[in-house]
Amino acid sequence: MKNAMKMLSAVLALVAIAALASCTSKYRYETVKGDPMQARIYTLKNGLKVYMTVNKDKPRIQADIAVRVGGKNDPAETTGLAHYFEHLMFKGTSHFGTSNFEAEEPLLNQIEEQFEIYRKTTDEAQRRAIYHVIDSLSYEASKYAIPNEYDKLMSAIGATGTNAYTSYDVTCYTEDIPSNQIENWAEVQADRFQNAVIRGFHTELETVYEEKNMSLTKDSRKVSEAFLNALFPHHPYGSQTVLGTQEHLKNPSITNIKNYYKTWYVPNNMAICLSGDFDPEEMIAIIDRHFGAIEPNRDLPKLNLPKEEEITEPVVREVFGPEAEEINLAWRFPGAASREVEILGVVSEVLHNGKAGLVDLDLLQQQKVQSSYAGIWDLADYSVFLIEGRPKTGQTLDEVKDLLMGEVKKLRDGDFDDTLLESIINNMKRYDMQQLESNSNRASLFVNSFVQGSKWADEVSRTDRQGRLTKADIVDFAQKYLKDNNLAIIYKRQGEDKSVKKIDKPQITPILMNRDSVSHYLQEVSAAAAQAKPIEPVYVDYQKDLSVTTAQQDIPLYYKKNESNGLFSLYYVFETGAEADNRLSLAGQYLPLLGTSDMTAEQIKSEFYRLACDFNIYVDTRRTYIHLRGLSENQPQAMALMEKIMSDAQPNAEVYQQLVGRILQGRMNAKLNQGKNFNMLMAYLQGGPKNAANDVLSQKDLLEMNPQTLTDLIHQLNGYKHRILYYGPTAEDDLKQLLAAEHKTPAELIDAPKAIEPYTQTLTTEQKVFLAPYKANNIYLAQVSTRDEKFSPELRATGNLYNEYFGGGMNAIVFQEMRESRGLCYSAQAVYREPNWPDKNYSFLALIVTQNDKMMDAARAFDEIINNMPESEAAFNLAKESFLARMRTARIIKDAVIWDYIDALDWGRKEDYRKRLFTELQALTLADVKAFQEKWIKGRTYHYGVLGDKSQLDMKSLSQMGPIVELTQEQIFGY
Repeated sequence: MKNAMKMLSAVLALVAIAALASCTSKYRYETVKGDPMQARIYTLKNGLKVYMTVNKDKPRIQADIAVRVGGKNDPAETTGLAHYFEHLMFKGTSHFGTSNFEAEEPLLNQIEEQFEIYRKTTDEAQRRAIYHVIDSLSYEASKYAIPNEYDKLMSAIGATGTNAYTSYDVTCYTEDIPSNQIENWAEVQADRFQNAVIRGFHTELETVYEEKNMSLTKDSRKVSEAFLNALFPHHPYGSQTVLGTQEHLKNPSITNIKNYYKTWYVPNNMAICLSGDFDPEEMIAIIDRHFGAIEPNRDLPKLNLPKEEEITEPVVREVFGPEAEEINLAWRFPGAASREVEILGVVSEVLHNGKAGLVDLDLLQQQKVQSSYAGIWDLADYSVFLIEGRPKTGQTLDEVKDLLMGEVKKLRDGDFDDTLLESIINNMKRYDMQQLESNSNRASLFVNSFVQGSKWADEVSRTDRQGRLTKADIVDFAQKYLKDNNLAIIYKRQGEDKSVKKIDKPQITPILMNRDSVSHYLQEVSAAAAQAKPIEPVYVDYQKDLSVTTAQQDIPLYYKKNESNGLFSLYYVFETGAEADNRLSLAGQYLPLLGTSDMTAEQIKSEFYRLACDFNIYVDTRRTYIHLRGLSENQPQAMALMEKIMSDAQPNAEVYQQLVGRILQGRMNAKLNQGKNFNMLMAYLQGGPKNAANDVLSQKDLLEMNPQTLTDLIHQLNGYKHRILYYGPTAEDDLKQLLAAEHKTPAELIDAPKAIEPYTQTLTTEQKVFLAPYKANNIYLAQVSTRDEKFSPELRATGNLYNEYFGGGMNAIVFQEMRESRGLCYSAQAVYREPNWPDKNYSFLALIVTQNDKMMDAARAFDEIINNMPESEAAFNLAKESFLARMRTARIIKDAVIWDYIDALDWGRKEDYRKRLFTELQALTLADVKAFQEKWIKGRTYHYGVLGDKSQLDMKSLSQMGPIVELTQEQIFGY
């Protein structure tokens, strides 16, 4: 009894919440004993939660604002509303985003009234007439609007990562701000969350619809919607989607959106989640000053969501689409904060952890399926456990299903190694350490806790509680929850999805951009930002910030000590890659499937997982990387195991033949994927018929390959001259001793093989259109221009500033013209790209993703702004100051110092290039950028790449861009 009481006391001490603020503090906060983040959790009088963790790695702060509202809160008659409003939150308030709100507001009210009429009208002729009125009113309203002033405000304070996301449970707005701009950030955010104004509605609606349109091409989204609907037929998780229906998106209600905003965007339904370099007392006082007076919603609705009935027999669904076939098995669980999902976290790792789970060793390592995955979708009200599998050539989906269910049965039967649980907890602890290295991850942990309704004390002690689970606990849990009859089974089959509707583009008059207009609010914030105490840039000093020394046999060793945690990262870097021998990539795929003379492949995987370490081989175009990382305390054993594999991996003909089968099936699957088709088309545009992406072994070469050849390639690596990179807590001298003991090299190292015919860039000497086939409702259009222009340091500052001004972000010309003004696309990018090696050339790349029937309009508009760049002094000054502000607070730290040093060696630099860049940027003017555009961008010849359905394209108009060259998939993929 005494022992039990002692154990209980220890547990309570670990998770005890200390709600004791310093006696000198005005604000009370909660902390948790033993919390590695040392988080403080405040609650203001109006209910606003503020989560804080200090991390002084760099003078910046990740600032996420989470609103506990998402797709599940959408009214059933206007689904997609939460996501749409997320977009509208970037349009400004009554104070910014407008030059005259008093004149603008009546027009916005009229637009709202017309949309209410529009959504209730069914006659198409009447709808077109109403939309014409909306379009006309929107143009008039745009005379007062100042697009993207929110982005300009964030640029003025040097913020990065301006973005947002919407899920079923949350809408979250993210910023990464300099630590000297807290006051200005808080001022803008408080205004934004109190006084948001819905403007630029109809062009943003097209953007949202484009996002929906893109989703209809993604089979993965169809699958997720199918299993959610199967598991939650009555709950909004399954009965509606975050993006909403096509019908609802084309019939929106501004009135409903406003009511939604007033209801849910209130302080007692929000949390500010912060991680970075700040003083908590100063931070909470600033947040209280700006947010503390916002009125809460005392009548905040509690969703009366229906509870789902027990599933007693499998719910089967079929999904059709162009991509590869797969099967998904999904079980329903309680919400993410539940004890069940906590246990499920360990159960999931037993099945699949990427190394030594049942699925990993039984199915993936033995290549019984093409691919497989298992994991948790943790949602606030319910969660999902999902297992996915793809078939090999000749394998049916039902055969894959039976294999997956066989592994679940092994779990229920306890047919797994008793030591696996200890390994899982060690890897969880390692993962926890990795999470804390990033401000973004830290803030996300706060967001998840707030949204899912968990206590922070439970989050801190979660891994410890999971570590107390026994094998019996896991087996009992699996027997109770993972049955053969209480799941959803989703068959993803190839075929046409007849449910997708094509909706034609509306007629939109481009709205005015008013680039040089500036609200008084922006002027005031910009002035305040400029008055903040400046943060001076810090550059890497290659003499002080790392140690450049040698290991045995004069192997170069680049060393930097990890002062933060107990993790290490070790690289061997060889100066040879796929460009020299494309068999190396195949050897890299083959190696993880092999054993040694005294260990099976499964034993090797299990041992690495037990040590909480990873071993990988990466083959790049010109380099090969052997990488070992994990818990530093286990580095010696992990190194010994890695070296054994590199020197003693044993070829296995049967394993190789299975690998070839999976490679060939993977190639077939890749041709079905829109994104992969476009990537291969881009590679073709830039590198021609033989390029780094499609220079792969033929089917004949694969089938005739002697597996011994591949293991020989691995065995030879340590005999080549190479470099060693280390970041970790081990002292430098101790590391050298460890390398001397474990790193096996011959007496004399030789030069690594070089490419006989390096990959070349295609020079665009004449204009052409390359059309590659893919059947979808949207088009990917790229334009590439490469001339014989090698890198010049003199172009770096102007080129970077041009990119920032023209194509950088929401305040850039491309975003404003293509998306904000004209509603022509969901995504548009343009960049003058520096060569990645000294012997390569500059390229100009532009990209549009849009509907089929918008493509030519989008292409013409893009061509116009590329060649005749709009000029705005105000926009330029913001772009420049934002760039400089980011450079002031950017820090190259930890292992990034080593990679920056390697980059310096590649380019023959003696010092951090940012020093020169920062100096030169300050002197540049808009005239300099215009001169750069006139000389280096205007009038270029392009190779256009179009990925789309020829039957849906205006081929006559397309031919006006240049002679059309129709490519086959075999040409772009190389097989």
